[in-house]
Amino acid sequence: MAAAKKSAGKAGSAFMKPVQPDAALAAVIGDKAVPRTEVTKKLWVYIKKNALQDAKNKRMINADEKLKVVFGGKKQVSMFEMTKLVGKHMK
Repeated sequence: MAAAKKSAGKAGSAFMKPVQPDAALAAVIGDKAVPRTEVTKKLWVYIKKNALQDAKNKRMINADEKLKVVFGGKKQVSMFEMTKLVGKHMK
């Protein structure tokens, strides 16, 4: 039982461990190493600031030139697909 608690603590701290964005992601959120949770927050700030959320379907993100690189060339992705694609740009 103690081992289960220990691993649960590590899983939570994995999200808080700073990750380094690659050049494509750094163009959107900056080049400082930040926790994964902060990467997502910064992405949403960028998306809202640049009005990239689809007007009809708020779950869809329309990519501008910077995000298109992060999204693997896709013009539009769902918010759930976005997190998967962004994960490939972190070390």
